[in-house]
Amino acid sequence: MSIKKHINFLLDVFVYTISAFGGPQGHIGMLHKKFVVQKKYLTEEELFEYFSFCQLLPGASSTQTIALIGYKKGGLVLSFITILIWITPACILMTFFSLLISDNFNHTINKSIFQFIQPMAIGFLFYTIYNMYLSSITNIITKLIMLLSAVITIFLFKSPWIFPLLILSAGLITNISNKRIPDREVTKPKKAKWHNLIIFLFIFLIAGFLSETARKQNWENRKAYNLFENFYRFGSIVFGGGDVLLPMMLDQYIERPSSKENTNNTIVIDKDELINGYGIVRVIPGPVFSIAAYVGSLTFKNEGQSKQIIGAITGAIALFLPSIFILFFLFPIYQNIKNYVIVFRALEGIKSVIVGLLIATSFYLLKDSFPNDIKIATINIAVIFGTFFIQKQTKIHSPFIVLICLLLGWVF
Repeated sequence: MSIKKHINFLLDVFVYTISAFGGPQGHIGMLHKKFVVQKKYLTEEELFEYFSFCQLLPGASSTQTIALIGYKKGGLVLSFITILIWITPACILMTFFSLLISDNFNHTINKSIFQFIQPMAIGFLFYTIYNMYLSSITNIITKLIMLLSAVITIFLFKSPWIFPLLILSAGLITNISNKRIPDREVTKPKKAKWHNLIIFLFIFLIAGFLSETARKQNWENRKAYNLFENFYRFGSIVFGGGDVLLPMMLDQYIERPSSKENTNNTIVIDKDELINGYGIVRVIPGPVFSIAAYVGSLTFKNEGQSKQIIGAITGAIALFLPSIFILFFLFPIYQNIKNYVIVFRALEGIKSVIVGLLIATSFYLLKDSFPNDIKIATINIAVIFGTFFIQKQTKIHSPFIVLICLLLGWVF
């Protein structure tokens, strides 16, 4: 493939990358304006078909959508270049921010400016819950699954198996009845390339084996193996985008280590720094999944800048890689199974679990949002509900909300 004839397309991808704020919901509007209306690289029907298909998959849906546009335009090579252009600027920025707020750079920034980022994050979560509730909680069974998932997650937040077990159980429950989503005929399935599934699972299993072995045997570079496994696993099972990553990371890097006496062989991230990263990633354009570079860098924050940069690269690759595998290597399989009604019924339950999980995460964060200082507690409440209503009632983009909260932290 000749890259020269696709230079204009790649430049358009870069312009889109540095201006794409708002997460997947905001990205789809900009994709439509830039690639359909202005440049006519694909039709409106093709864009929404790609976007809808990627919503069915775990992983980074915005990344998968832009990858399919690159694939349509110039094949596999152009698609990979498109992905690199899309994820690199955001990952570089998030790595920079992680260096800035790490212990090595405490003298360069007043961390009090981040004090209202956590209540802002709760406001963002409330808005995500509100939207997902309207679109996904449509009947009594989904309401029950949502409430039960929220309660179970609140009490068993530290259990590493609770999230996958809830997803599996909900998928089975919503397949018991065929009244809500009746059976239908399916087209003859295309032949699946099962060796691609084997490659995906092989990396998943090897990453898990090496991570656990490195932890138990105290390998010198064990953190890198652990980090890769953590984010490869997150990227393989996360449905619902970047907001669903937050409870997974809170569990992995804060709650689980806090329940162990010896954390020498465990990756531990400071809770405030993690929440700050969750806020910062909304200021910058590009994929929300770029927070993996931020967390990967913080994993090595006491071991020098070089290792921090290696950690950022490791985290980003591990989180985005499953999305790419699922999209390209498992594409024929998903083309087959998406025609079967059992998948749509399972997704009904999975989305309900995600809403419940986000509700539980909101409660988890709320418990630290009411300090003894009445003034700060009052501002926290105002920030939470202000963030929610600004998103619900106005067209103000999320970066401006973040900047307002940073300004409040600086003032108070």
